[in-house]
Parts: sequence; C-alpha cells; structure tokens
Amino acid sequence: MVKRKEFLSGEIIAPQPLNERTSLADLIDRTFLSYNAGRLREVCQVFTYKMLKRDVTIGVSLSGALTPAGLGGACVVPLMEKGYVDWIVSTGANLYHDIHFALGLRLRKGTHCGDDVALRKAGVVRIYDIVFDYQVLLKTDAYVRRVLSHEEFQRDMGTAELHHLLGKYLQKEEEARGTRGGSILAAAYRLGIPIFSPSPGDSSIGMNSAGLALENHRLKIDVSLDVNESAAIVYHAKKKGGKSGVVILGGGSPKNFLLQTEPHIQEILGLSDSGHDYFIQITDARPDTGGLSGATPSEAISWGKINPQGLPNTVVAYLDATVALPLITAYALARGTPRPHKRLYEKRDTLVHVLRRDYLRTK
Repeated sequence: MVKRKEFLSGEIIAPQPLNERTSLADLIDRTFLSYNAGRLREVCQVFTYKMLKRDVTIGVSLSGALTPAGLGGACVVPLMEKGYVDWIVSTGANLYHDIHFALGLRLRKGTHCGDDVALRKAGVVRIYDIVFDYQVLLKTDAYVRRVLSHEEFQRDMGTAELHHLLGKYLQKEEEARGTRGGSILAAAYRLGIPIFSPSPGDSSIGMNSAGLALENHRLKIDVSLDVNESAAIVYHAKKKGGKSGVVILGGGSPKNFLLQTEPHIQEILGLSDSGHDYFIQITDARPDTGGLSGATPSEAISWGKINPQGLPNTVVAYLDATVALPLITAYALARGTPRPHKRLYEKRDTLVHVLRRDYLRTK
C-alpha cells in the first residue's frame, strides 16, 4: 500500500482550458505535462529555478544550424545579456553564420523542396528552408580574411581569444550598421564570455585562416590551450564551492568538448572532482546507436562527466533545438531574474594558473 501511494503521488493531469490570456510560461507550466512536452517543461524549470542560482557556472554548447535560423540574436544573445550563459562551446559554422548578422547581410525564408540545381545556377545557397545570395558567403569571407590579417592575430592563440578579437571588430560593425544584438560573437566580446570551437578548422572561419596561412600569415590555433582553459573554468567553479551546469543544444563535437572538462580534470590531471551538477540536453539523436550525440546523462556518470548526486537535475528532451530554444528562452526571461556576469574571458589566465599549480602539486 505504501508503494502504491508513492507511485500515485504525482501531479494530477487536469490542465485548465487555454484562453487568449494564457502566457507562454503559463502554457508550459500548465499543459506541457507528458512525453517530450513534459521533458521540455522540466528543462525550463531546472534551468530557471536551479541552474540560474548565482553559484552555478553555466556552459552552453551550440550545434546544428542555429544561427542561420536567427536564433543567435533571438535567443542566445538575450540569455547572455541576462547573465544566463557563462561560457560557450560552438561549431565554427554557427559562429561563421553569426557574422552575417553583424554585417547586415540578409538570410531569407525559402522552401525546403526547391530545385537545388536551379538555385546553384542562380547563385543562391540553401540551408534546408533558408536561402541567401552566394555573395553573402563571399562578403563574409572577405571580411574574415581582412580582420584575421591584422597584426594582433599574427601569433598562437586559443579559440577563446580568436573569437574575442573577432567579436571586438563585429561590435564595431554592429554599432556602425545599427545591427546590435544580432551577433553572439559581438555580445560575447561585450560581456566577457569565452567561446570555444573544438574543431576550428571545420568551418569557413578555419578555411579562411588556412587560406591566409598559404600567404605566410602566422595565426595558429592552440587546441591544448582550449582544453585547459575550458577545464579550468569548471575546476574553478567547483573548487570554490559552486556548481557547474551544462546546456547542450544538439550534440556532436561541442557536446563532447563541454563534457570532457571533467574527465580532463579527473582522469588526465588526477585532480579530485565530482562531475557536472546539472545536465540539460535538447537532441534528436537516439542513444542506441552508440554515438555521443544521443548518449544519456546516466551513461555520462560512468565517465565521471556527471555528478551521480546530480542525476535528478538531468533532463533530456528529444526535440528539434529550433523549437525548444525559443521556448526555453522565453520561459527563462519571464520567470528568471538577471544574474551578474562572471566575465570568465578576462579570468582565463588566472584560472589556468590555478589548474596548473594544483596539477603539478598532485603530480
């Protein structure tokens, strides 16, 4: 009888009818009760009521074509400005397409069933149902090459510094063109948010850098620095008695890079840690194929990536991120309160110094 009562202790499913005054946040709280709607409700609530506490350092990973769909300026930047994002891991492609918006270059709604041969002949590029002039790519490439040719780029650096410097120039473009708020890179520069790209060569930013290398430009990306800087962020958050939370949009390399901070701290450096405390993922990948994109939080525990005590604070919603992200953003903005910006970009050297010191002591 005791177990029976326990099993039947959940919230009764009897939502009130919707009406014209129902807000989006109320819609989620009241009617997103079951299946992936229920998981999305959990995502919104865990993020807003638990992860947004001031002692939590929040990392966000971006994969899939989010910025071409306008979700950089519509969702990611507002979250950054509220202090809801402390560091980012992104595909290079998302950051490359982010640049279009700072430069005022137009992407347009199209159709997913167009004639791609005809589009190619007309000089039009398609990303599913988004279309844009091929000149958008050429103009963005020319801009990236021009910026990367400046003297401050002619040395070794990590991707956090590369993106910070790019963001500096993009902020100027936004101010000049009246496009402020459209670019993740420009917002990250203003707010001191580090952005890492785990595969810097796998995008048009990397291709433009490679083209400049043929002209004897000296920019080289230090991937080891990226690994240590990202791990140092997480190590610092936990060492000071705080917590670490991750929000994973999609999967792929950004997801792995975000989560591998804990195995790097524990397995490679031999430092004591317990794994990330909060884990939220929006994905359409299945776990049974063995790929990381679909790997569950419980599986991540076996790698030391997730704190076993934090399992109740882990949620996976099997949804398209372009559907989930606007809903999560609107909910958090309606229900959450602004947090002070941690400005982790400016603290990178200090954080790596502490990581190195503790590693060498243990070693």
